Amino acid sequence: MEARRIWLNLELIKKPLKCLEYVVAHELTHFFERDHSERFVELLDSAMPNWRTIRAELNAQPLAHESW
Repeated sequence: MEARRIWLNLELIKKPLKCLEYVVAHELTHFFERDHSERFVELLDSAMPNWRTIRAELNAQPLAHESW
């Protein structure tokens, strides 16, 4: 039996809330679809229609801030 848990990088707390929400929605979607298949995208689209914009914003930021 699989553990079915989500691990989050603690650096995410330094990101805008919408980015954290996207990561959680993305990871929760994996409970229904293991890979990034067409069905995965459809499920994520239905839960968070603007996820692509938020993902792009998150990916444009550095993971960690050295000055913190």
